[in-house]
Amino acid sequence: MSEQTLARARAGDQDAFRELTDPYQRELQLHIYRIVGSAHDAEDLLQETLLAAWRGLERFEGRASVRAWLYRIATNRSLDALRAHQRRPDEERMTHMPEPTRWNEPVWLEPYSDVLLEGIADEAPGPEARYETKEAIALAFIVGLQHLPPQQRAVLVLRDVLGYRAGEAAEMLETTEASVNNLLRRARAAFESRLPSTGRERAPLPNSPLERDIVGRFAETVENGDIDGMVALLTDDAWVTMPPLRHAYQGHSAITAFLRGSAERRGAPLRLVATRANGQPAFGCYISVSEIDIARAYALFVLTLAGDHIAAITWFADSTVFPQFGLPQTLR
Repeated sequence: MSEQTLARARAGDQDAFRELTDPYQRELQLHIYRIVGSAHDAEDLLQETLLAAWRGLERFEGRASVRAWLYRIATNRSLDALRAHQRRPDEERMTHMPEPTRWNEPVWLEPYSDVLLEGIADEAPGPEARYETKEAIALAFIVGLQHLPPQQRAVLVLRDVLGYRAGEAAEMLETTEASVNNLLRRARAAFESRLPSTGRERAPLPNSPLERDIVGRFAETVENGDIDGMVALLTDDAWVTMPPLRHAYQGHSAITAFLRGSAERRGAPLRLVATRANGQPAFGCYISVSEIDIARAYALFVLTLAGDHIAAITWFADSTVFPQFGLPQTLR
């Protein structure tokens, strides 16, 4: 950080302020998303963070880096937002669905476009980090975070993802180091129990021939309405989940019943457009409207791969996320 740039920013130079903060905006937005689980809210809270930083620049003493100072503001804005808003799933959507394998706790979650991951500074995580960046954006990781109480969630991200020391995290959260260590112990115990089994095969590399083959075959089966072919691509213990709905289906039999019921209720074929979310292959799904010869935005599927099979399908029915993926609302 240039002292001259900081002095200009304090004097009201907006260009200087942008010079200080622009390098961190993408990573701050991702940090906020990890805590709140919503890509839309992360975008809004990033703007709130930058506005608060601009207004509070005089109080920035320079004891920590600009990056750490921005993370402090972003973390506390995120916690304030979680305290202020309690979302509930749409009960209407829960009707006419087969009995699930398991009832999950409702989790409000949106997928995160890989486009938003581009341009994040390649900063090495701090000395306390336990998770790699790729692992810490995967859907299973984000889902696990959303099950933690807000304070535990923030501490785990600050310590185990970003690698801040306990004292640094305590200063950001305006609490004691002992409190941070206690929150982290409880967060780790609850969080790690929710992560996928370590015995699962590794996913193929992004955009590798194997990944393209699996994803291509999945798209073909969906567009052809071939439910048996789709299920054959799944691992024996695969899951289908639909955040924030509590329904979760595991195994070929339960998933087949769910997919057949969905196809019957839908009554029209799907068209898919490939994209990526949370570092994983994904599809924007469109449902055909035969009377007007278009297909309208319907849902977004995110695939979790394991070896040469699909271990999970996460089904997001909220098509308002499509613009973040560069996906249109309708297809001709």
